Amino acid sequence: MIRIISALLLSFSTACALAQDTKPPLQLSDTAPDRHIVVPGDTLWGISGKFLKEPYRWPELWRMNKEQVKNPHRIYPGQVLVLDRSGADPQLRLETVKVDPKVYSAPISLAIPSIPPSHIEPFLAKPMVLEEDGLKDAPRIVATQEDRVYLGPGGRIYASGLKDNAKLWQVFRQTKPVIDPETNQPIGYEAFYLGTATLVAEGDPASLDITTAVQEIGVHDRLVPTTRADIISYAPHVPSNKIQGQIAAIYGGVRETGRHSIVTLNRGSRDGVEVGHVLALYRNSGESIVREGEFGQNRESGEIITVKKPPERYGLVFVFRVFNRISYALVMDVSRPVVVTDFVRTP
Repeated sequence: MIRIISALLLSFSTACALAQDTKPPLQLSDTAPDRHIVVPGDTLWGISGKFLKEPYRWPELWRMNKEQVKNPHRIYPGQVLVLDRSGADPQLRLETVKVDPKVYSAPISLAIPSIPPSHIEPFLAKPMVLEEDGLKDAPRIVATQEDRVYLGPGGRIYASGLKDNAKLWQVFRQTKPVIDPETNQPIGYEAFYLGTATLVAEGDPASLDITTAVQEIGVHDRLVPTTRADIISYAPHVPSNKIQGQIAAIYGGVRETGRHSIVTLNRGSRDGVEVGHVLALYRNSGESIVREGEFGQNRESGEIITVKKPPERYGLVFVFRVFNRISYALVMDVSRPVVVTDFVRTP
């Protein structure tokens, strides 16, 4: 009986593997419109969800090649997207229309982003998780105005090691390492964002004034040059290679989270992860203990067997920032809470 169960599980695993290797045809959403007028606030993910049951297959709907996935055709408010159902596979295209200039009082030149910018902008400009060395070599606050322990906005700080010409700096406090759930080893260091400071006088130490602060700033805190938050324009797409990893952390230090939250994955650029990758979320279903007799005779005296159930898929994440061993992802569509150590895989 044990051999029978093992054979059934092996057959199931083989069928799943074959199913993953064979790309099914595109499935349009049950309410897919024939056309959609792009409006401010739209995202590639949101529009794709209007047309497709699997939004991450957006490049296939546009017939994009690999280069176009990384540099997709920009879509702007006011444009009209038309769904062509005439061929064997559906295709999306832009319709050239003449827009009445009275509709818009000012020209709209910003292309729509892939995912909602408000959820990820702080994580584009503020590296909450750093590489192995953390903030060790970053400029350090060595003194404060009037030797106060902590300061807020308007206070003056003095920092050593400022070699960058940046005028505006972000202030961080290094906290704890991010632990890989697979190896139990640190793969990065979490840094807590404290605020910003403006350079007022160069030197060593240099003088800076605190501009903003979400928490008081003091000696030993570190400085990082402020960077511009670029719009994420990569088309949501499935990795071309098989990627499998786990959720190493959830922003805020909580154990579980939900839609539009930020999670840290224990996979990065060295593993083939790229900006725009969409990965599926899985939860281990655990094990069931049954008696062999439940499958036939001798129910009471049958041998106890442990059956490991296959993982259950319950959602998707969109990767928007990638480091060497770590990447940030935005939780998109989920049917249950996301928990640290849950798995991510190529859909």
